[in-house]
Parts: sequence; structure tokens; C-alpha cells
Amino acid sequence: MPLSRRGRGSRLAGSRAATSRLPRATALSPKSASRGALSISHAQLLTRRRHSSEQVPPESEPQADFRSGKWLQEPATGDARDSRQALRARMSSKHRIRSQEEVVIPYAYDNDSGSMDLELSNLETIKKGSSSIELTDLDIPDVPELRCEPLSDSPRHLTQQDPLNEAIVDKLIQSIQRGFNDELKGELEKLTFLESLSSLSRALPYDETTESFIHSHIADIVHTLNVLVQEERPHSLSSPVRQEVFVTIADLSYQDVHLLFGSEDRAELFSLVIKSIITLPSVRTLTQIQEIMPNGTCNTECLYRQTFQAFSEMLQSLVVKDPYLENLDTIIKHLDPWLQSVKDHERERATAGMTQVLKCLTRHLSLKLPLRFQRLGHLVALMALLCGDPQEKVAEKAAESIHYLLHITLRLKYIIHDKKNQQSLKRALTKCREFLELYSSAAKCFYTCPFRIAQVFEGFLDSNELCQFIMTTFDTLKNLNHPRIQRSAGELLLTLAKNAESRFEKVPEILGVICAQLSIISQPRVRQQIINTVSLFISRPKYTDIVLSFLLCHPVPYNRHLAEVWRTLAVELPSTTWILWRLLRKLQTCHNEPAQEKMAYVAVAATDALYEVFLGNRLRAATFRLFPQLLMTLLIQIHHSIGLTMSDVDIPSGLYTEQEVSSEVTPLCFAMQATKTLLLRTCCLQEFNIMEKNKGWALLGGKDCHLQGVFLLANALLERNRLLAQKVMYLLVPFLNRGNDKHKLTSAGVFVELLRSPVAKRLPSIYSVARLKDWLQDGNHLFRMLGLRGLYNLIGHQEMREDIKSLLPYIVDSLRETDKKIVLSAIQILLQLVRTMDFTTLAAIMRTLFSLFGDVRPDVHHFSMTLFGAAIKSVKNPDKKSVEKQVLDSLVPLLLYSQDENDAVAEESRRVLTICAQFLKWKLPQEVYSKDPWHVKPTEAGTICRFFEKKCKGKINILEQTLMYSRNPKLPIRRSAVLFVGLLSKYMDHNELRRMGTDRIEDDLRDLLCDPEPSLCIITSQTLLLVQMARAEPKPKQRVNWLQKLMGRSSA
Repeated sequence: MPLSRRGRGSRLAGSRAATSRLPRATALSPKSASRGALSISHAQLLTRRRHSSEQVPPESEPQADFRSGKWLQEPATGDARDSRQALRARMSSKHRIRSQEEVVIPYAYDNDSGSMDLELSNLETIKKGSSSIELTDLDIPDVPELRCEPLSDSPRHLTQQDPLNEAIVDKLIQSIQRGFNDELKGELEKLTFLESLSSLSRALPYDETTESFIHSHIADIVHTLNVLVQEERPHSLSSPVRQEVFVTIADLSYQDVHLLFGSEDRAELFSLVIKSIITLPSVRTLTQIQEIMPNGTCNTECLYRQTFQAFSEMLQSLVVKDPYLENLDTIIKHLDPWLQSVKDHERERATAGMTQVLKCLTRHLSLKLPLRFQRLGHLVALMALLCGDPQEKVAEKAAESIHYLLHITLRLKYIIHDKKNQQSLKRALTKCREFLELYSSAAKCFYTCPFRIAQVFEGFLDSNELCQFIMTTFDTLKNLNHPRIQRSAGELLLTLAKNAESRFEKVPEILGVICAQLSIISQPRVRQQIINTVSLFISRPKYTDIVLSFLLCHPVPYNRHLAEVWRTLAVELPSTTWILWRLLRKLQTCHNEPAQEKMAYVAVAATDALYEVFLGNRLRAATFRLFPQLLMTLLIQIHHSIGLTMSDVDIPSGLYTEQEVSSEVTPLCFAMQATKTLLLRTCCLQEFNIMEKNKGWALLGGKDCHLQGVFLLANALLERNRLLAQKVMYLLVPFLNRGNDKHKLTSAGVFVELLRSPVAKRLPSIYSVARLKDWLQDGNHLFRMLGLRGLYNLIGHQEMREDIKSLLPYIVDSLRETDKKIVLSAIQILLQLVRTMDFTTLAAIMRTLFSLFGDVRPDVHHFSMTLFGAAIKSVKNPDKKSVEKQVLDSLVPLLLYSQDENDAVAEESRRVLTICAQFLKWKLPQEVYSKDPWHVKPTEAGTICRFFEKKCKGKINILEQTLMYSRNPKLPIRRSAVLFVGLLSKYMDHNELRRMGTDRIEDDLRDLLCDPEPSLCIITSQTLLLVQMARAEPKPKQRVNWLQKLMGRSSA
């Protein structure tokens, strides 16, 4: 059946000029060559006839020699070079036919220097209206040493072969179909199939039947090649089948038939062919295998080199016509895991393959928009790391790759730039030019100093590519954890972060990789470089809050790696205050919000972060500068944390998936740690010691004594470091108006203590006395207590007393409070002001204080009597008559409370009783000052009773007052009152007693007969008897006669 044909002449002229390919002759082993008589298999003869009789030398590729500086100038030798030149010859006709959208980089050669000049005259046609673009092709620097060998003029490579006739095409198709239908068991069948497929590909440019056949059987071809590759032994190389597969794929790729791109099965074939060559044992191992199991016909080393050369040619065929760089992106995807292989020979092969791809792409660069290359940052980072590979061959090839990649990047970025980023691109090009002028050999520089790669490339990488660079660097370290690569990684990251500055966008993702992979970095210097990268991010105001928010979203207490980040932040001095302030604001924001059911997790995390920062002491200057804010914020955090556990914290879901929170970890322990460390790092050692000796830390963390701890710390600060105390007080002026109640209470506690400072008198009244007045009227009793404490501290400043006197009504009202601390504070203030009070105020105070006599709170009882005595002393002569009744009414309580079981109360009662007697111009008997109880010495009690009965007669009803105290809850007072009633009944006028009536007295006494205290019962029964006797009998005559005799003697 005749096959349809297209015009052969014109199609042939535009097709590939030659179909010669890489030499695939199977070389004889050295032993065979010496004997010269070894038989050759038919399959090997077929392979030799099909390709070339020339043998590829063992070193078909020039080795890079950076010491000589001649690498990249040495031309390739042997058939490998010839085949590449033939490829260029075949592709040259197509390169000369371009569309308006293509960007072609033609080459001009300088015969004298041998260097390559990049002709960019046609780049201006890329964008319309290019006349308005300031950036021109002159701004793009030439890449030195990027030598492109001229296409050979040898007739061998330029001579076109005759097209295949119909009979040959039919036979090839039939041969291929047999391969589809039958199993290719033998090596001969496999090579025949591959030869037929490769030969048929030459007819694609001009034969429709061939084109139709191949395109309709793509799936069959892919499947068959997949099977052929899988059938090859994975750990040995004894046949040229792999080589033929690579060549066949390359031949079809040159005809735009891509077997490795597109569907899932093609991608699978791509992965398989790469794996089949990369995972072969090293050449040394292959040679050893051949020596153990010789096949007698094959030089394994030579066959390997030819196979790998065919593999490289296959990869290059994929990018010869890749205007959108889509194929390059796919190649990188498949080679990526092998570039990071832990096996040296696998990494070396992948790097060599990648180098050849970039080299070929550089020579055949023809770009079109839109570009689909998405892995630039990834590739730059990966090859940059490999420049520090411990294997020199890998490092050299990686440096060569970076060299080619720089050339590609310059073209790529010029193509896609727009007016918005024109200036930044121009700056990057200028920087690149300066670098290239500085270093005569860019590749050599990349090899010796990999961090230079980051310096050169960062200007061309956009934000997404910068993120790729950093993430790839850390991902690669998972597999390639060699010290040299670690050092390169640290230098690359730090250099990139320094130079790229504020062009990063995916900062949280970058930080996530850094924190996750920091544990695999073993070298201290590299760890610090990576932490310095975090420091650079956090020091940029644009990223500060982003970095802080990310770092605070980790479990507390921080693991040792994250703790190291906080402790070793290396930030320039101007940025330290900013960073510490922003971290502090994270915590303060939580305090300014209304009280929630649970504490915000960021509050706990920020507190722990502050502790780690203080511990590291890298932000020491900022810590001193922000000491007032830091101290107050941490004290407030302590107040918020009292009594809480981590179950009371609003922990983000999933944060503790891998670990449980220890029961010993509480928000309070973090706040305490941070506060202690702050004092130690700011040289407040004496203040720390005072807190420790006086159990101040326990007070601070107590629910009911937190303010006591605050007072203690504030006083210690005022005594030992007055300058810092003054700074804190100035901060508190606006600070008191913020936050919730706990925030305000802690702030007020520090503020009122610091009012003892001399600086307090400089504060305007609105910030001192007026604020304290508001607190005195607050509904929260703690604020009322703090208001009084603040007034007491202000009284020490004479200038403030007049303002404080205006608040006396509020202070006097505080005496009626149920809170002991409030009453005592009010008494302390009044004691300071009592001498300057007017009579009306004194009288009101005395009436209020009288109600506090006998208060169950000993301190209140004690100081109320003290203030009462001070008030009596302060009464001026004209007003004494007006308060005499109050003084007389106080005599009985004072006299009875002199028998109190509390020695301090009893002593104070006697002292105030003396003041009252002086006021009344009485001289008390000495028995009043006796410390023995009355019931022990009734004679002394009788003397006291007779004195007061006589002095008070007609002025106050002393018996009635005393009887009221017979029901006092204190036993000594009840007993003394009952005893005193009995003595009064004995010594007072019985007629007067009967006139007063004794029934109520007897009733009250009978109730006391059932008291469980025996001494009281006995005294009560005796008193009851005396009262009954006084009611029934007149006053004893002998008493009168005795008194008359006494008076008679006196008159005599």
C-alpha cells in the first residue's frame, strides 16, 4: 500500500541537517583490545554500525580546573563534541526563523580573546513602546568565560542524508509494531526496536504517515520504553539498552515528540529513566563487578560513560526548544531528589546532568512570554549549597551550573520586567556588573565563596523566589547535613537576608522552616548565623510584629532551640529598643482588654519570651531603657496569673499535639522568672535580696497579699535605686488610666509607695491628691485602701498637707469601714494631721473613735485609743468645756480595757486614761498603773473604784456604764466589769443605789452565773450578794464614823 508523502524537497531543507547522534559504539575491553581476537555479539555490532566506529575516550568531558582558570575554555573532545556540534547544525536553520515574540541571543565571537559577547540588539522588540523604557540591553552585563563553541563546518555534520523511502518507512513501522505486539526478550530484539523507532523519527518532518503513526502510538511507545528500562538490572551495566533508550527519547524530542512530558505515565517514565542511570553503583563498583563476573565483551567504564553521555544528551534535547522554560521546570522537579541524595556518586551524576541542561539552555536560549519557570529560587539555592559539597567534583559542577544560571537569569529577568520594578532591576544589573568586573572568574568565585551567589542573585529574585531560596536551603540540610554544606547554608542565608532586606513576603513560612530545621544544625557558628537571619528579619520594622507573632505561637516553655533564638538575638543597637518594645506591647495588649474567662496564650508566651531575652542579655541597653515599662508590665502579669494553671489559658488548638503541658508549668512561674531575671540583669541586686529575705516573692504571688509584695518591691526600689524609682513613677502617671482592675490595682500599689519620693511633690495636684480623692470614693475597697496609703505617704511632704486637709471628711468617713487596713490607714493619717484640725473635726473624730473602743480587731482598738488621746491633747482651752462630757464618758471604757488580755491594748488604755485625767486635772492613784489583774488584787481595785466613784459622782452614771461591759465578749473585761460593779455597790451611797433601782443589775448578774468560766461565776455571785445587801441595808455606820473621824482629823 503506497504511503502518502509530503513535499520532500522543501521539508528536508528545513529539517534537521543531520541525523548523526552520540556515538554509541560498545568499546572493547582493554584485554580484548590487546588480544584482538574476541568475538563481538550481533547486538553490539548493530549498535556499532548504527552509530560510530569511534570509541568514546574514558574522559570525554573536560574536568573543571579552577586553579588554572582554563575551565570552560577547553573544547570537548571526541564524538561527544561532534554529536553536539551536529545537533547545533541541525537546529541552526530553525534558529534563524523567529517570531516577533521570541528573544534570541545570537553570539559574536572575538577571535582574539575567545570570549563571548552577548548581542542584545533585538531585545528591545520585546515590549511595545520600548522607547519609553529607560532600561536598555546595555545595562545587562556580559558573563565572562561563558564560551560557546562555534558550530563545526565539518562536512561530516553538515551533509544532509537522503530521506527515507516508503519501503524503509513501512519496514520500520512493522518492526515497531512487532515490538508492541511481542515481548522483547533478547537484547537484539530490544536494540532493533529502539533502532527502528529512532530511525523512523527522521521521517517525521516530511512524512505524514510517520507522523500519524508515532502520534497515535505515543502511549504504546511510552509503555514499551518503561518496560525496557524496568527490565534492566538496577545494580549493573552490561548492555547498551539504557543508552539506546536515552538516544531514542532524544531523537523524538528533537522532532517535538516529547515522551517525558504531559500525562502521568510519561512523568513516570521520566522518573524511571533518571533513576535507572542515577542509582547505578559508582563506576568503581561497576568495574569491580565486571572483574568478579566478566562478560568478556564490554568495557564497563567506557559503556557507563557513553550511557551517561546519552542521558545528558537526552536531557539537553528537552530544553533545546523550550521558549517558556516549562521543560526546565519539569527537569528540575525530577532531578531534585537526586541532587540531594546522600550518596556521593548519585549526587555527582545529578549535578553533572543539571549542568549540561543549563549549559545547553544557555547556548540555545530563545524565550517567549509567558514564562512558566517557577523554580528559580529553588534551583539557585540548591546549586549554591552544592558549591560547598565535600565532593570536589560535585562542587565544581555546581559552580559551573550557577555560572550558566546567572546568564539565564539575566535574560529571564530582562524579559519579564515592567516599569514598576525597572529601577530595582537596573540596580541589580549594576551590582551584577560590578561583581563580574571585580572577579575575573565568576565560577571560580562561586566555587570558593558560595555566599557570593546570594550577593549576586538576590537582586534578581522576587519575593516568592527569595522564599524558595530559604526554604530549599533548609530542606536540603535534612539530607545533606555535612559540616561544609552547613557552613555554606549559614553564609548563604545570612547574606541573602542582609541584602534582600525588606523584599520578603512569606516571612511566617520562612520562619517555620528555620525553627523546624534548627535542630539539625550542629555547628555553633552556623546555628548563630541562622539565628542572625531571624535577627535580621525581626529588626526590620516591616517584619517585627510578624516574626514576634510567629515565635510566640510555640509551646511554652520554649524548647532549647527556640530558647536559643530568643537568647542570642543579634540586633543592631538602634533596633534593640524597638524589638523589645514590640514584644512588650504584645503582653500589654492582653492587660488592656477586659477580663476574660481564660488568659490569652500570647500573654504567657510573651512573658516566657521576655524571660529568655533577659537571660540572654543581648538586648541589655534596651532592657535598661525600658525598665519602668518592663517592671510594671511583669508585675501586672503576676497579678493576672495568681491562682491560674495552664488549663486556665486559652491555648490554640493543636499547639501541644506532641507534648502535654506539665502540671508544674503555670503562668505565674513564667511571670516570676521574668521579673526576677529583670531585676538581676538591671543590677537591682539589693532590691532582689530585700524581696528574698522578706518573702516578697511569696507575697507577690499570693491572692490576698499581692499588694503587700508590690509595696515591698516599690519601697526597696525607692530606698536602693531612687533614679529608677523616679522613672517608674513618671511612667505611672499615664499608666494608671489604662487596663482592667488588676492592671490598675498593681499600678496604683507601686504609685502610692513611690509618693514618698521627693519627686512626688512636683507632680501636679490633679495627678496626686485629686487622683487619691477619686480612689477614696471608689466602690472597690482596695482602691480606697490605696487612696489612704497614698495620702499617708504624701503627708511626709509638708507642701502637700494643706491639699490633703481638704480630704478630711473622706478620711474620717473611712473610720467606719469594715476593712481593718482602711481604718488603720485613716487613723495613721489623722494622727499626722490631728494637731492642725479645727474643733468641729476633732469632736467628730472623737465621737467616731469612741465607737471603736473595744473593737475586736486589736490594732483598730489600740490605735483608735491612741488617736483619741491625741485628739484630746489637741483640743484648745476655749473648747475644752465642750468636749469634757466625751472625755468623762471614755473613762470607764479606758479603765476596763486597762485589764485587757492584750498587753499593748491594756498599756495604751492606761496611757490614754492618764491623758484624760490630765485633761480633767485629776491625779490618778498609782494602783491604776498596776499590771496585775483586779481579781488578783481586790484591794487595789477597791482603791481605784473609790477614786472614780468620788470623781464621777454627779457627772456620769459610772455604774450604768460599767454594767454595759458585763457582756463584753472578752473574759477579762467581763470579769473586771462585774468586779467593779460589786465594788461600786459597796462604796457608793446605798440610798442612791436604791433610788437607781437594783432589779436590772441583779437580772444582768444572774445571767452571768451560768458562765462557763469559774472565776467569773464566783465574782458574779459575790457582786450579786453585795448589790442585794446594799438594797436591803443602809450604809454601814462604821463607815460613816470612820469617814467622819478621818475628816475630823483632817480638819483638826
